[in-house]
Amino acid sequence: MRYALYFSPPKDDPLTGAASLWLGRNAFTGETYPAPDHEQLGAAEQFELTADPRRYGFHATIKAPFSLASSVTEKDLMTVAEDFAQRTQAFEIPELVLGQLGRFFALVPGSHHQPLQDFAAKVVRSFEPFRAALSEADMARRNPEKLSDSQRAHLQRWGYPYVMEDFGFHMTLTGQVPETRAEVMKAILTEQFADFTGRPLSISGLAVFIEETRGAPFKVHSWLPLAGAKR
Repeated sequence: MRYALYFSPPKDDPLTGAASLWLGRNAFTGETYPAPDHEQLGAAEQFELTADPRRYGFHATIKAPFSLASSVTEKDLMTVAEDFAQRTQAFEIPELVLGQLGRFFALVPGSHHQPLQDFAAKVVRSFEPFRAALSEADMARRNPEKLSDSQRAHLQRWGYPYVMEDFGFHMTLTGQVPETRAEVMKAILTEQFADFTGRPLSISGLAVFIEETRGAPFKVHSWLPLAGAKR
């Protein structure tokens, strides 16, 4: 069993619905959906290109998946998570845009937003006592030789390279898209998520996701509203 602390919009949020239909699975309900047939992107190709984010569910990673330390229980984790949410103020990212990060596409902030960076760092620090140390195999899986010095240091200290100053909020929509298909994918996603880009995104809750066995689909265990969030 692994746990992760992710941002997700609430279960009934229109963005959750749209992204779940696009990815082919809803992490709140476990419901799966067939890939639509776009004129320039067949259902089979879309299903393949969304396989990786489909397993994880629609989210932005805040504290990456971890096994629980032997000294704590799930109940301990949830007690602290509920308290954290009650004490942490909801806020907005001023603008959400479609971004291309290397060869995959994601919804990202339109510009650097310090409250978001501070929130992510606070989550990473607050829940570090619950994380079991990474195994050597897990460390190796991160290809530390390809990381920057700061990312390697974060991997050693926090169990994940992309935290603190290396954190970049992104809600993944695809796996690795071949260069020859990138323009088609960008055009489809631009249309698919037009209702959500160019406008603010409310960071209204913190979600605890679980992976029951290695390689299993991640599911929402609990979605915890932040203080002052509109219900």
